[in-house]
Amino acid sequence: MSTDRDPARNPARDPRDATRTETGTDLAPHARVPVKIEEALGAAAMALIVAISFGNVVVRYLTNASFAFTEEFSVFLLVFMTFVGASAAFATNEHIRITFFLERMGRRGRIAAEAVTLLATTAMFALVVYYGGQVTFDEWYWEETSPGLGYPAWIYTVWLPLLSLVIIGRVIGRGIAVFRGRAR
Repeated sequence: MSTDRDPARNPARDPRDATRTETGTDLAPHARVPVKIEEALGAAAMALIVAISFGNVVVRYLTNASFAFTEEFSVFLLVFMTFVGASAAFATNEHIRITFFLERMGRRGRIAAEAVTLLATTAMFALVVYYGGQVTFDEWYWEETSPGLGYPAWIYTVWLPLLSLVIIGRVIGRGIAVFRGRAR
């Protein structure tokens, strides 16, 4: 007997649960903007990190010198990849949560937990938008440059508020879908 179809044994398969997704299907059917965009951007950032790091290792091994830009670009790409991944995670309902408690709650409890999660996430990323925007503006206004390459520092920090807005959009979209009963 397969336990995959038994909702009591596998809460991810419970059709009454609006806070869970099903692996192998369209994980965000409610999303108007395809999640594939975030997935492609995250994969591109990861590929660039790998290529930059590998190139730096090869050059350092062969010449005993390293590229100056690798750390600066790698840190930026890692932060970019994290924010893009967070956006995709919220769109597909794969974000971090304590499932031990969530799986033991009834439908109302799961919906309440989802509401608290969505509100807290929106508040946190709204703060990142606000303070990240201030930092970006200050770096632009004072013409700060990056320590490694001397590029304008704001070209790195402008992505914090922009990607936080994208995450907020995904969180709001997820919230609308959950409370209309269209989310999986």
